[in-house]
Amino acid sequence: MIQVYHNSRCGKSRECLISLEKSGQEYEIIKYLDDVPTFDEMKVIIQKLQIKPIELVRVKEKIWIEKFKNLTMTDDEIIQAMVANPILVERPIVINGNKAVVARPLEKMNSIL
Repeated sequence: MIQVYHNSRCGKSRECLISLEKSGQEYEIIKYLDDVPTFDEMKVIIQKLQIKPIELVRVKEKIWIEKFKNLTMTDDEIIQAMVANPILVERPIVINGNKAVVARPLEKMNSIL
């Protein structure tokens, strides 16, 4: 089943759900701000995305700028920062089996459906 890591306050994330609803595909919503992925779960998500952890970070978020921007961090430290501060995670993340995308722009989602 398709999984969507969703933030209801994010317009792009809401658009993603509307698009999935229209597609008729079954999906599961994961409200990652409430149900925060563990370190290991985040590592798996990043592996499926085939990106470096820093590419999943919302680097313009106030928390990132104030706490992490000028630090030299390992990939594991970046993942730990996202687990401790899930607002830093770019969204929406759409996972279908072993494939995943950050659906920005929304059309990226089509490549894994």
